[in-house]
Amino acid sequence: MSSSAAAEDHARTGTPGRAWSWAEAAFPVGLLALGVFTLVDASTIVAPSSVNTVGPQAFPYAVGVLLVLTSLALFVDLARGRGGAAEEGEDVDPSATTDWPTVLKLTGSFAALVVLVEPLGWPIAATVLFAGAAWSLGARPWWRPVLVGAVLAFTTQVLFTQLLDLYLPAGPLEGVSFLG
Repeated sequence: MSSSAAAEDHARTGTPGRAWSWAEAAFPVGLLALGVFTLVDASTIVAPSSVNTVGPQAFPYAVGVLLVLTSLALFVDLARGRGGAAEEGEDVDPSATTDWPTVLKLTGSFAALVVLVEPLGWPIAATVLFAGAAWSLGARPWWRPVLVGAVLAFTTQVLFTQLLDLYLPAGPLEGVSFLG
């Protein structure tokens, strides 16, 4: 086996000792940048004088340090040749074409949410989104995705208004006390 074939085999199988590519380093580089940004941004948080031990900077500093340490661990793994194994393939037919009617139905469901959320409110607009997405992906009979979509939409509305004290537009249901 030639040296290029061996290197290609090592790159394909993900065995230790193989050379890593710069594409594999993109994720740890991104994590490192995010960690450094988090640490720098956390240093700009002004803590009130009443904070005597753990202030508002503690959590962002912890997250930033963990991001930096994780990126460094990934760099060490790459340097030791323990990069990701190459993908063998997907469970998809590569000769299949895009199902444009389904894509258009999903896009239409999302566009309906954007257009309807203000005049009709979240519960109705989200019901249209959830039901339309499920229907376009093949859910049958038609009433089942509508029912499940309505339950999801009303549940999120109630959770947001009652537990989080965040008010989504309720549209014509504005007067109902538990919907906001």
